[in-house]
Amino acid sequence: MGNPHVLVVPYPAQGHVIPIMELSQSLVKHGIRITFVNTEHNHKRVMNSMAAKEDGTGDQVGLVSIPDGPEFQDNTDRMEQHIEQIYRFMPEKVKELIEQINASDSDKITCVVADNLLGWAFEIAAEKGIKRAAFSAAAATLLVLSSSVPKLIDQGIIDNDGIPTKKQMFQLTPAIPAMNTAHFGWTCVGNEKDQKLLFGNMVRNNISRKLTDWVLCNSSYSLEPAAFDTDPMIRPIGPLLASNRFGDTTGSFWPEDSTCLKWLDQQQSQSVMYVAFGSTARFDQTQFQELAMGLELCNRPFLWVVRPDAYPAGFQDRVGANGLIVSWAPQQKVLEHQSVACFVSHCGWNSTMEGVSNGIPFLCWPYFADQFHNKSYLCDVWKVGLVFNRDERGIITRDEIKAKVEQLLLENSKYKANALNLKEKVMNSIKGGESYCNFMNFVDWVKS
Repeated sequence: MGNPHVLVVPYPAQGHVIPIMELSQSLVKHGIRITFVNTEHNHKRVMNSMAAKEDGTGDQVGLVSIPDGPEFQDNTDRMEQHIEQIYRFMPEKVKELIEQINASDSDKITCVVADNLLGWAFEIAAEKGIKRAAFSAAAATLLVLSSSVPKLIDQGIIDNDGIPTKKQMFQLTPAIPAMNTAHFGWTCVGNEKDQKLLFGNMVRNNISRKLTDWVLCNSSYSLEPAAFDTDPMIRPIGPLLASNRFGDTTGSFWPEDSTCLKWLDQQQSQSVMYVAFGSTARFDQTQFQELAMGLELCNRPFLWVVRPDAYPAGFQDRVGANGLIVSWAPQQKVLEHQSVACFVSHCGWNSTMEGVSNGIPFLCWPYFADQFHNKSYLCDVWKVGLVFNRDERGIITRDEIKAKVEQLLLENSKYKANALNLKEKVMNSIKGGESYCNFMNFVDWVKS
């Protein structure tokens, strides 16, 4: 038998690529060969971003690409095309790649690690007699939700197509925060046809996941004990962060503007609002203007990650050196910086893990799917943040932004203490605790 050789297949979205790349980098440190598969479009973006950093990742992890599919366009609003690419075109190309590698390489693929959303990858690996493991880039609670579908149908919360029978709050277990049926991931995108298709694929993934020997999750037992107790098959191995392996974040689709770190060096300790809403956030012009004016109204230093847009007249002149705007930031390094006071965030799971791991209080601005549930953890369970409230138009106003910033920073000792306590727990989990033990057991299994 040759050396262990793992084929890693991420779901083709930024929030999924980064954490599974962190897992890949961690496996490389233990002498395991990695071939990392991106779609062609994402592969080019990752390569361009890495070229700007020159961090040598490509020398450690083998980065390869598969075609994007017929008539591919870089437009995430075209859900039908996105589904076509992921569930109909990718499987064929990944299967061909495995066959190509195993026909010509002395180190044949011995294990497939794929995103939990790509159940077809486990079916392919099982068919070829290859070890397989699932990886979840989201909270463990979302895996519990997925496996609870039959129960939700029996209880009349959703119908057989996954469509909620009504908008309501419910709990998977008494210890897991309540969820809103309006925020199910498969009901937040596209039209009803797309939603039914996504739901059908999730049900299929539930079956395919049973073909795996491991279900890994980028989380910590200390963060979601009830979820892990509900399904002991889910193994926490997180938080997976570049700082934990003393490296740089890799897998980004956009070059990072590291000049913001020098700007942070010039700010007072715990004074800066870090404002970032991930890679897919979209604001209408009214909300964008309110956010800009809210940041100005706070009269505090802020670092805002945002694509160039139509700022209010004279905005950049008025905020001057008090605010810095960049198109993409080295987020983990920003959150590690002593000048950062709070994180204005969409509450994506990666951002949640990065903020929690650095003891940063949150101001929560969720807008999509599981972000609302992550907000519940941050505000109601861990008590490390506050949520912005919308007005009757659905807008978060400049006055609401100013009020919540002042409340958070006025009561900062309480939120900061909770955040630092949570940081200690999650860092202990990867320094010898449950996450560390799970990861090392996984490494031994891959090598066996």
